[in-house]
Amino acid sequence: MAALFTMLMAFGAAWITAVGLKDIAAEVEGARSIPALASSLAWLGSGLGGIVMGRIADKIGTRWTVIFGALMIGLGLTISTLGPPWPLWIGHGLFIGLIGLAGINAPLYLYVSRWFDKRRGSALALISSGSYLAGAIWPPIFERVISTYGWRSAMLWYAAAEIVVVVPLALIYFSHPPEVIHPAVVTGGARPRVLGLPSNTIFVLMCIAPLLCCIPMSMPQGHLVAFCSDLGISRSVSALMLSMLLGTAFLSRQAWGVISDKIGGLTTILIGSAWQALAMAGFLFTQSEAGLFTVSAAFGIGFSGIIPAYVLAARELFPASEASWRIPTLLLFTGLGMAFGGWLAGLLYDHYGYYAPAFSVGVGSNLLNVVLIGWLVLRWRNRASRA
Repeated sequence: MAALFTMLMAFGAAWITAVGLKDIAAEVEGARSIPALASSLAWLGSGLGGIVMGRIADKIGTRWTVIFGALMIGLGLTISTLGPPWPLWIGHGLFIGLIGLAGINAPLYLYVSRWFDKRRGSALALISSGSYLAGAIWPPIFERVISTYGWRSAMLWYAAAEIVVVVPLALIYFSHPPEVIHPAVVTGGARPRVLGLPSNTIFVLMCIAPLLCCIPMSMPQGHLVAFCSDLGISRSVSALMLSMLLGTAFLSRQAWGVISDKIGGLTTILIGSAWQALAMAGFLFTQSEAGLFTVSAAFGIGFSGIIPAYVLAARELFPASEASWRIPTLLLFTGLGMAFGGWLAGLLYDHYGYYAPAFSVGVGSNLLNVVLIGWLVLRWRNRASRA
């Protein structure tokens, strides 16, 4: 639970920009791509920094990377209040993302995966739900604070709260995990194979896959409040819709964790990705308030199990001794997809003046992911049937 609350507080920082996107854009002549890029840089930085932080956590302990990350997130929020574009970009990309969330996200995935064996999928689903729980809890609160005091005050207050909560949790709870990692042994010069192919070939495909599915995953999360307000829906209702989307994701992710323990990581990704593609298409055809609440709930159910299933698939297919670099690398590509998708949606909106082109690109990217993961699942089932 300490890891869940840590993720809840750490990822709450990124939702301030999503809720206040139009307020921040108003300071730069309405260009939504500028605050959207800030959120994207936070995701990108989290992925890039996670590779290094995962290795550092292996050496000095998860406790210390989490404490460092919490302090940097607070500093990043403070720098971001200096205004768009550059302080906002530097605060989010460097401090919140590259050395903030990176010190928390990837190390905690590794940490939790080493505490569990039989129910690893359920454990990963719970810990990774922190980001969605943050999205369920904080947007309505941020909306009220931003409406009353402004987005800068929201960032400053949250910076203090995040540090006050996360640092003591890390000091008290994050001791060394019990799993012993044995070094990989190479015998006879033979290269290891996974699903009948060289292991790194499969891993490259597994890195491409989350890039494709996280592009559409990030679009509603980063732009739903702005999208709904463009349709005449109040920002308070729009923030509530985002909260419901992510609350649904939090609850359904627990179910996905149990399912993934039974059917495996790759099959879980395939089902979740196909569901996400259908829900993403729903945003293209629905503009009523009731319809958007329904589509948002469906989207939350679909995408919520995907990212932890990638981590589970990596642990199922590759040796535990390689987890410290394979899992952060996978998370890097999820971050790249989230970063690119959020920024692309803002860029296409600035160009066309509405979100349909961005959502269409998201659906296309999602379908490519379904094809790729479907192929990997077929190879996995064929190999299992021969065994």
